[in-house]
Amino acid sequence: MNILYEDNHLLIVNKPFCMPSQGDASGDESIFDWAKAYIKDTYNKPGNVYVGLLHRLDRPTGGVIALAKTSKAAERISKQFQQRKVQKTYLAITEQTPSPKSGDLVHYLKKIAGKNIMRAYRKEVHASKIAKLSYQVLNTNGERALVEILPETGRRHQIRVQLASIGCVIKGDVKYGKSTFNPDKSICLLAHKLTLTHPTLKKEMTFEAPMPDEGFWKEF
Repeated sequence: MNILYEDNHLLIVNKPFCMPSQGDASGDESIFDWAKAYIKDTYNKPGNVYVGLLHRLDRPTGGVIALAKTSKAAERISKQFQQRKVQKTYLAITEQTPSPKSGDLVHYLKKIAGKNIMRAYRKEVHASKIAKLSYQVLNTNGERALVEILPETGRRHQIRVQLASIGCVIKGDVKYGKSTFNPDKSICLLAHKLTLTHPTLKKEMTFEAPMPDEGFWKEF
């Protein structure tokens, strides 16, 4: 596991693609499971180990994920997430180049009943939640594009469904459009940067996961 930062309060990890953030029906090891075992083994902690999963990344995505090692840190960072003070930057490879090449997207997202799929609407509908992001094309290779995304809200599958709604499906994301599976069943969406205020040092810190140098990422 690639640890990006660690101290007595925080554990910041570069989550591998296709590893769940927390346990699911598959029974596969999750980031949460790994973190508890890592802390217990590394520091010879007796009994139950505290780990706070501060946010989640979809299983097929990779990149920066933050965990708390104390309940006080978890409380303070969770409050930053709730108040939208945590800044996130994502990178995605899309099957089509967005037009225009930069802009803002606003949709209303609603979960499809009985399915783990969100639907985007241009106008508010019953039980929908507003989703906002800005994007910028960084590079192109044929029809595909490397896109930087700055989400303002943190809705389920937000980036995936909002990009798909403008005809720019993320490579490998067959759930949201006409793409083909990546060999490892990942999708080309990376949580690239995460900026937050340290819970005790009170200073702003940015953690970064490098862009992968394999697979479709090598095109860029």
